[in-house]
Amino acid sequence: MKSSFRYALWMVVLSGLGVLSATSRRQVTAADWPQFLGPNRNGISDETALLDSWPAGGPKEVWRVPGGVGMSAVAVSDGTACTLVQSGGQQFLLALDAKTGKQKWRTAIVPEFSNQMGNGPRATPAIADGAAFVFTGDGTLARVELDSGDLTWKVPTFGRFPGKVADYGMACSPIVWGDNVIVTIGAPKATVAAFDLKTGETRWTFGEREAAGYSSPTVLTIEGKEQLVAFTGASVYGVSNTGQRLWFYPYKTDYDCNIATPLLIDGKVFVSAGENHGSTLLSLISVADRFRPSVAWESVGTGSILRNEWQTSIYLDGHLYGFDNVGSAGPVTHLTCVNPKTGKVAWQEARFGKGNLISADGKLFMSTMKGELVVAKASPDGYQEIGRRQVIETTRQAPSLSNGLLYLRDDAEIVCLNVKR
Repeated sequence: MKSSFRYALWMVVLSGLGVLSATSRRQVTAADWPQFLGPNRNGISDETALLDSWPAGGPKEVWRVPGGVGMSAVAVSDGTACTLVQSGGQQFLLALDAKTGKQKWRTAIVPEFSNQMGNGPRATPAIADGAAFVFTGDGTLARVELDSGDLTWKVPTFGRFPGKVADYGMACSPIVWGDNVIVTIGAPKATVAAFDLKTGETRWTFGEREAAGYSSPTVLTIEGKEQLVAFTGASVYGVSNTGQRLWFYPYKTDYDCNIATPLLIDGKVFVSAGENHGSTLLSLISVADRFRPSVAWESVGTGSILRNEWQTSIYLDGHLYGFDNVGSAGPVTHLTCVNPKTGKVAWQEARFGKGNLISADGKLFMSTMKGELVVAKASPDGYQEIGRRQVIETTRQAPSLSNGLLYLRDDAEIVCLNVKR
């Protein structure tokens, strides 16, 4: 593979990055952002009273501190902001005071991770049960106590389950579901694995000989049944809390580049992938104790309406907002609004550029790869930008939002901005 194309693939993969279940032991507040994609794993915050107009010079910078190499986003809970960084030959979990940026502690997890497509950890911590759960670039799962920074346990998953690290590094963000913390591994007979929250012991494994891909699983309630939905390198699965397969649908994408997290839309499951694959909305019919998937609509191939490269779309007030990447890891990306009931495009901001997004208070908060923060109204009537500002260097992370403060990072710094009205 030519080096330029490998670089383009690196640009695709390394930020499918991110967790906390509604059944977590700790009740988070509405303003917490305790995992990749926020409290409900869908990129949406319930916060209100956020800026409606662009201040002179953009949102006020609250603090800016050194960080380290990596693609982990920021998780915020109970006044603590956590992210994985790499520096000095180690992968660390870094904990900061969410309001001031002052370092609380820094805990080394494993030695540094190097990869020709980018170095450092990829996944976002999941905060639950008074701890942060992290998954390093080489596939080590660990629990770190939030109050002290003590490393309680760690599991080198490819020591426990013979296999190999994904081509672009392990990018799955852990998810906590009940008493288990779950990650996608891609090892033989352990495509997905659940571990005891307290001890790190294996609770169950699922799947055989399927590549992990780079997506982070989610917990959805479908037809009244709560289930893990995992998007692997070649399929999307529904899995019970004991590791039993409830349903599956094949979804093979070039280079195993299924990266975005599945979304629940009116009882259906939406999945999307780049590499010119496209989007599919799946209906799930309950049959005994299983489900039968069928296609509600799909748009696949080079003419697809929405090809999420490494960004999970936002489903808000009846419309999807997401990034449509043209070609195989190519540079052209359109910001697109889609009616998911019909699969029709409502509007498209052509050549918006690569970025990532979350939503709150009827707005889209977007980070571009150039390091800009862009805020726009979330409306199916057209693209309405409120403002933009360069805040950091090249980044792939989506912003995190907690108590009116927005967090974003690159390979050198972590910055906090005030986005209150």
